[in-house]
Amino acid sequence: MKAMVLKSFGGPESFELCDVPKPVPQAGQVLVRVHATSINPLDYQVRRGDYPDLVPLPAITGHDVSGVVEAVGPGVMAFAAGDEVWYTPQIFDGPGSYAEYHVAAESIIGRKPPSLSHLEAASLTLVGGTAWEALVGRAALQVGETILVHGGAGGVGHVAIQLAKAMGAKVFTTVREANAEFARSMGADVVIDYEKEDYVDVIMRETAGQGVDVVFDTIGGNTLSRSPDALAQLGRVVTIVDIAQPQNLVQAWGRNASYHFVFTRQNRGKLDELAALVARGQLRPHVGAVYALADLGLAHARLESPNNGIRGKIAIAVEPSLIA
Repeated sequence: MKAMVLKSFGGPESFELCDVPKPVPQAGQVLVRVHATSINPLDYQVRRGDYPDLVPLPAITGHDVSGVVEAVGPGVMAFAAGDEVWYTPQIFDGPGSYAEYHVAAESIIGRKPPSLSHLEAASLTLVGGTAWEALVGRAALQVGETILVHGGAGGVGHVAIQLAKAMGAKVFTTVREANAEFARSMGADVVIDYEKEDYVDVIMRETAGQGVDVVFDTIGGNTLSRSPDALAQLGRVVTIVDIAQPQNLVQAWGRNASYHFVFTRQNRGKLDELAALVARGQLRPHVGAVYALADLGLAHARLESPNNGIRGKIAIAVEPSLIA
């Protein structure tokens, strides 16, 4: 089979299209013909060498799969050849999704929502699971609460807006001016142009000085440092960004805040919950661009570029017929 293999850590040119052996499903495993995958910040972090001890080289990376079951191993009961499925491969545990075929444990695979294309489904598995764990599992967002989503036009951010609205929350989000209408179309109630306004000032004005119940951080750095300033008493901060710099948490202490650090875990349950929202019309991923598998390096370079013009996700068409 064809796969994009990471031969060395470095820039987008570090991938090489190679012929590698097709995997064989073992007991409890499913072999999937990958139709589409996508790229996430985690993917370029892995590629550039942020986690060298967890990714032995050469490696097939990638963290989203939408495809069709090719075969099943002994003991698999939930799936059969021909089923359309979606999932996130186990992170830092074996080959990823930048290949024509992938093997995964039956327990982490879900049935692809019929209303989503493979490109759309592959653009939702990791970011959707991350947003679900952050807002439902950690923040325990409630009906009538308020939430600030940092980076509402991004892959995780645009899904988090939709999920928060489905949960009955009032949603504030930060974006560039060019992405304001997109964020509103996702369901944001108050859109803040962070290049023109201080989001803390806007939050305090809009909440009569109370602050928001939850801050969901997809940016990190100074954004995470200042998030407690926009938080209500007993509020919650959830971040999906590793802390690369020391954080001053004095403001958080003064608000009796709780912090949650999310590195998403794989299971079928989250996928089934996301599929239910898709079926109800409350959630749909936005595919901002599509690249062929052989052009994976170009897709990585674009995602890493500032002001790349991408809203939502960059999808990778492993099945050539998916490229218009």
